[in-house]
Amino acid sequence: MYKAKVNASHEFNIDQEAVEQLDAVETSTNRYHILQDNSSIKAKILTSNFNKKTYSVKVNSNTYDVVISDTLDQQIEALGFEIGASKKVNDIKAPMPGLILEINVEEAQEVKEDDALVILEAMKMENVINSPRDGVIKSIKVDQGDTVDKNALLIEFE
Repeated sequence: MYKAKVNASHEFNIDQEAVEQLDAVETSTNRYHILQDNSSIKAKILTSNFNKKTYSVKVNSNTYDVVISDTLDQQIEALGFEIGASKKVNDIKAPMPGLILEINVEEAQEVKEDDALVILEAMKMENVINSPRDGVIKSIKVDQGDTVDKNALLIEFE
């Protein structure tokens, strides 16, 4: 079960069956044609932050900010915990299997929170993996063009 919060005000529950029944076709990079209730919808992903699960999506001529939370995110929220500044992330792992399209950092480089580190292509979508914190890159464990499995180590911080 996924929960989508749109423009920080409207919440929708989306079950696996709804995801499977979605009639969407990617027409070009980050652009989709969707059929819903016999209506044609054009959608474009303007921005995405895979780590924070936030997306800016243009549907027809309207832009929506969407936050998607999965079951684990919902359980963490229900328990009153948040993944935030107190968590020190020392390595970046692939959130899903895919292809490394671009590496935007080098070893020993200082990065700020939300700097783009890697672009991972998965399921025909480019996912920008941003830095979860300020820090220094200790090592890069992948090369551009590598295919990685879910949870594969990509980058380590000092």
